[in-house]
Amino acid sequence: MKLNDLAAKPQLKELLIDDKDIVEEYGEELQFFVHDRLTIEQYTQLASLNKTDMGAMFHAMKDLILDDEGLPVMTDGNVLPMDVMNAAMVKVTESLGK
Repeated sequence: MKLNDLAAKPQLKELLIDDKDIVEEYGEELQFFVHDRLTIEQYTQLASLNKTDMGAMFHAMKDLILDDEGLPVMTDGNVLPMDVMNAAMVKVTESLGK
């Protein structure tokens, strides 16, 4: 198989935050989207992150946590509650690891 056969534009992939504590707190599962592929810039940014630098981790995640139109959820000063942010980070890293 040629690598050209695998190259494609990123597509949106739905993720659900269905953790028991989150569902209890917010009354339902929380839906968001990620791209199924990363740009080389995103990949290198994530690969170079220091796992103890939570600020850099959150900064990287803001470009990965998207709405159903593929736009970042956290823009114009809007941020997620910390429990939701942590759960979303877990879901994103699980998704990227597959």
